[in-house]
Amino acid sequence: MSELIYGRRAVLETLQANRRRLYRLWLEGEREARPGDTLFEIRQTADQLSVPIRVIQGGLFDKLARERVNTQGVALEVGDYPYATVDDALRRARDAKEPPLLLLLDHLHDPQNLGTLMRTAEALGVHGVVIPERRAAQITPAVSNASAGAVEHLLVAQVTNLNRTIEELKAQNIWVAGLDSSPEVPPLEQANLAGALALVVGNEAEGLSRLARERCDFLVRLPMMGRVGSLNAAVAGSIVLFAARQARK
Repeated sequence: MSELIYGRRAVLETLQANRRRLYRLWLEGEREARPGDTLFEIRQTADQLSVPIRVIQGGLFDKLARERVNTQGVALEVGDYPYATVDDALRRARDAKEPPLLLLLDHLHDPQNLGTLMRTAEALGVHGVVIPERRAAQITPAVSNASAGAVEHLLVAQVTNLNRTIEELKAQNIWVAGLDSSPEVPPLEQANLAGALALVVGNEAEGLSRLARERCDFLVRLPMMGRVGSLNAAVAGSIVLFAARQARK
């Protein structure tokens, strides 16, 4: 099985991460690549990794364009995404000599939201992301593109039962915080986000599921100062992750 990663930043990060099987790099036409630009880095990295390069006009790129995919003239044929385990993420935290900082996604569906959260998680040094195997967005080329390739550097674990994973993390002295917009939930500034932490973000339509909400050690809410009642899952989750990283300072 192979799939196509597209978009210059996503392709470059996939090459630099070098975690997938790399089959070939497709380039649309003879585009000039100058030192310092992303296309030059892509070609240089592909050469270093001995990835075959195919320059074509139309064909594959016409097909992707009809599907409304913006390739930016670059596509990388790769193997399946290398999912990790929760233990891998905890090991990364130990190796970094840091208390674990994990992101758990409770059946998030939108690839754009998932990609945005993945980009934030990688930028803020989250040790691992946990997603359910079913009824949730998986790591697809669209998610890689939306994350600007950040997901290629992250440890992402698929689990069959997110609620069981929450209990297992609590048993390892990791506090589990759920993001919730209910008015009775304490605002973010009152939460203690320092130390070992797993943040649970719910889906776009319903937020946290009842079972996940009940299993969290505490809930946090983002207070809204304007007329808008809430933020979307990706933006809200990103804000709380930033606050958790700041709390560690």
